[in-house]
Amino acid sequence: MANGAAPFSEIGRRARDLLSKDYNYDQKFSLSIPSSTGMGLTATGIKKDQIFVGDISTQYRSGKATVDVKVDTYSNISTKVTCDVVPGTKAAISFNVPDHKSGKLDVHYLHHHAAINSSIGLNPSPLLEVAAAIGSKDVAIGGEIGFDTSSSSFTKCNAGISFSTPDFSAALMLTDKGQTVKASYAHLVNPLTGTEVAAEMTHRLSGFENSFSIGSVHKVDPLTLVKTRFSDNGKVAVLSQRQWRPNSIATFSAEYDTKAVNQAPKFGLSIALKP
Repeated sequence: MANGAAPFSEIGRRARDLLSKDYNYDQKFSLSIPSSTGMGLTATGIKKDQIFVGDISTQYRSGKATVDVKVDTYSNISTKVTCDVVPGTKAAISFNVPDHKSGKLDVHYLHHHAAINSSIGLNPSPLLEVAAAIGSKDVAIGGEIGFDTSSSSFTKCNAGISFSTPDFSAALMLTDKGQTVKASYAHLVNPLTGTEVAAEMTHRLSGFENSFSIGSVHKVDPLTLVKTRFSDNGKVAVLSQRQWRPNSIATFSAEYDTKAVNQAPKFGLSIALKP
């Protein structure tokens, strides 16, 4: 399906990831232990201010089925079972304990020229969501809707179109039930150094408000990259990421609000280990 249309969530993702992915202003540590027998274990801890939260998750794969179980510090248990129904179609059932109304069924379908994702809550008044995209690996158009049966109202109604090549990607999105227009663009400046720039502009039709963000990423060497971001609200962010061994990454992030000179900058550190 690499040559087919990507899911609707992928529209505009290239610029979105460059501008926001991996930025973190807390202290985060994760340890992943893979297993050749199909069982993997991941422990994650996050310190936010003076509060520490964490979780332990495990994944078991057997044939066409995958079972994910996560337990957090508040004794909440999240379970998800994914199965390949037929070629190109996956179904997943997820639920949380003790929340008996959290059950949900997801169905994902991929075709050479279409991608459809749908979900329905497994309760008397379910939330229904459907997202679809059609096209090819270069051009895709799609939309998504969400409907709450308990209130008989739409929770989301978005649409978008994208055009992508190995060198650049452009996307136009209509979100917030038609109240917001987002345009994004990402361009690979230098393939040798991995230097890439991206920009995203948002226009709110109801209040005629505009906002934008621009950013860049540059690979200092094969194991180190640096990202920057500037927003029209005066916030400047920088990120440095270093991989010192395969799949083991340390990320340092910082953000400074130029319009709040009396406010201290934000700093964050994330360490992900995988033996």
